[in-house]
Amino acid sequence: MRFLRQSLVGVFLAAMTLGLLAFAGQMIGGAVQDRMGKENRARPAKERVFAVNVVRAEIGVETPVLATFGEVKSRRTLELRSASGGRVIELSEQFVDGGEVSAGDVLVRIDPSNAQSTLSRVQADIADAQADARDAQRSLALAQDEQIAAQDQADLRAKALQRQRDLLERGVGTAAALETAELAASSARQAVLARRQSVTQSQARIDQAASAIARAQIALADAERGLSDATLIAPFDGKLSAPSVVAGRLVGANERLAELIDPALLEVSFRVSTAQYARLLGDDGDILNADVTVVLDVAGVDLEAKGRISRSSAGSDAGQTGRLLFAQLGDSVGFKTGDFVQVRVKEPTVRGVVRLPSSALDANSSVLILGSENRLEAIDVSLVRRQGDDVLVRARGLEGRDVVEARSPLLGAGIVVKPLRGGVDEAPKAPSMVELSDERRAKIVAFIEANNRMPAEAKARILSQLSEPQVPAKVVERIEGRMGG
Repeated sequence: MRFLRQSLVGVFLAAMTLGLLAFAGQMIGGAVQDRMGKENRARPAKERVFAVNVVRAEIGVETPVLATFGEVKSRRTLELRSASGGRVIELSEQFVDGGEVSAGDVLVRIDPSNAQSTLSRVQADIADAQADARDAQRSLALAQDEQIAAQDQADLRAKALQRQRDLLERGVGTAAALETAELAASSARQAVLARRQSVTQSQARIDQAASAIARAQIALADAERGLSDATLIAPFDGKLSAPSVVAGRLVGANERLAELIDPALLEVSFRVSTAQYARLLGDDGDILNADVTVVLDVAGVDLEAKGRISRSSAGSDAGQTGRLLFAQLGDSVGFKTGDFVQVRVKEPTVRGVVRLPSSALDANSSVLILGSENRLEAIDVSLVRRQGDDVLVRARGLEGRDVVEARSPLLGAGIVVKPLRGGVDEAPKAPSMVELSDERRAKIVAFIEANNRMPAEAKARILSQLSEPQVPAKVVERIEGRMGG
């Protein structure tokens, strides 16, 4: 009986425990559901605000710089070639790559034996031709004397013939004597003709000798030039490049030996587009003598040289676009022919433009500017020039406005933004203020007063701010964010 009573008491206590546990579980579940219901309560939508960097649009005068690439060349470059073939017997010590030579220096001397032999042979030919000319001259003088003597003999025979005719007419002479006189006169005239022919032949020999002398003199000039060509002399001051000959080597006629470059007359050739070329033309249609800066990167150190545009190419190369320009360089220490360099050309000044980052311009040539209440507005602009990472634009009503520095797909007209100038928030400046409606102000004040975890000093300071007609916008934004509204 006692056991039964104890058992019943145990069962009762167990039932009571289970009942209490069920009740506690129900209470906890209800509290959790109530809490979750409050947290999942829909909050009113809030407009998103983006922080953007802005720049002030200021109209001014800009000098655009055209950037391109070019090659350094020398305005005076000469290929040194051997005018005659032969063995190199003498070579200048400066006949090396980079060797500096002066005008008049002997660079290469080729064995002149063949040229000297040719010269001696031609000189001998000239002497023979001159001797022939003197002999022909003497023969001419003798022939002329013989012609005079024959002419005198013919004159005497003619007088004798006339005398026999006179005698025959008076009846004193005979026919036989007249016939003899006529034969003698005819022979005398024949002798004159023979002597005249001799004179003509002597004159012809003189002409032939003169022609031979002239030909020999031409050959002499060629031989002297051949002898002179055996010595290669520097025509101007410069540096040698890519020499290809050594002493003792056989070289052929017109063989390339080296290249002589004048380093004091450097220029840079560069190509620009047709549109860029048009901007460099003056009112008269001629290319402007614009200032040029040439930059060469040498082991991390930039070498610079100044110059001016001197001319443009006469024609357009096949397969090439744009125009080829040349600029003379001034002091160009460190530059060499063949250097691939950066070329910066100062274009004519452009007035009434605004310089902006290129990221501020979209594909439709529009920019975003700050409007009222920091809402963005789109404005169309006219692109004047691109300058590296910047653009030069024109637009009516753009001066003095704040322009969004970088466009993004999230930004557009009507979006509210928080402007940042120079990468720094505007907080150090006077905070933006807002006017609260009575209902909105009352909700905020009630939330602050009901917050028991807020220090008394902070609560008093915020309530003091809320009592003013205008309240800092950041304070309102922060409190409403905690309120969930």
